[in-house]
Amino acid sequence: MRIEEDVKLDFKDVLIRPKRSTLSSRREVDIARSYQFKWSERTFDGIPIIAANMDGVGTLSMARAFAAEGGGLTAALTKHYPLDVLLDFYKKEGNRNVWYSIGVSERDEEKLDAFLASPVQKEGLGIDKLCIDVANGYSETFADFVKRMRDKLPDVTIMAGNVVTGEMVEELILGGADVVKVGIGPGSVCTTRKMTGVGYPQLSAIIECADAAHGLKGLVCSDGGCTVPGDIAKAFGGGADFVMLGGMLAGHDQCEGEVETDKDSGKKYITFYGMSSDTAMDKHAGGVAEYRASEGKTVRVPYRGDIARTLQDILGGLRSACTYVGAVRLKELSKRTTFVRVTQQINNVFGAS
Repeated sequence: MRIEEDVKLDFKDVLIRPKRSTLSSRREVDIARSYQFKWSERTFDGIPIIAANMDGVGTLSMARAFAAEGGGLTAALTKHYPLDVLLDFYKKEGNRNVWYSIGVSERDEEKLDAFLASPVQKEGLGIDKLCIDVANGYSETFADFVKRMRDKLPDVTIMAGNVVTGEMVEELILGGADVVKVGIGPGSVCTTRKMTGVGYPQLSAIIECADAAHGLKGLVCSDGGCTVPGDIAKAFGGGADFVMLGGMLAGHDQCEGEVETDKDSGKKYITFYGMSSDTAMDKHAGGVAEYRASEGKTVRVPYRGDIARTLQDILGGLRSACTYVGAVRLKELSKRTTFVRVTQQINNVFGAS
């Protein structure tokens, strides 16, 4: 057993210090990024915000709304759509605004192989971005799976995770990941930290993992922990190349959930749940396996109508953050960011006052 006493920070622990700026309007800020991925050698040009691959967020309707918004926003589709539905979507809508998501099960790989063998893939409309998603990215089998997918799909951009430390980021990038997802336990409907005691403060994870990735010409995607637009700005300020959002996008028309009305208050809600919750496992796996526990929760979020207004708030907040530090482009935000600590450090982890 060992204890690390270095300070580790979450989004709530810091603010971004303002700096002198030549910008006169938020309109002048460019929040798009351009990347060339290390392994696939494909390029990305757009706003690097991704809808999480969760039920009620990573939906086909969300992807369509992102496409209509413009700017290159993308959605990582939930892996639970049937193959025929996915093929129909890709054939009609193309692949620009979506990541195809899989886990590491045989069933996931069989469905992927069937897609790759389809006419849609052969016509060039199919999978060009793949999100390999597991809760615990530290297993040897996961790293091996990423390597195998890179060998199978040399020209597909691969995002893989989740991890929170630099050494595992390096292993995944060297194994074939173009982008590594960073975050264990910070999500609004994730209970991993409570159930297991495992996790890492999200801002520090981003800073450390981005440093490891960028040295190898890889990229990182901050996944989880953003509850307001300012958190997104902090994630980019800390070095994230992409930011994945779950709870911030829940509760909208595009979430494909049933809108319920509370009998007492008359307020409208949509159910939102973590992908390791009882609700998700009952729906997709027939219940929680006897060898594991639920590591997610189910909540009712207020119904918020169309996603367009929320996207305006998110993108407007990000532009505003850039103006406060004089970043003309989003690329400059991390170079212009100075974080100010707003929480006290506990010097003695054993409880000294």
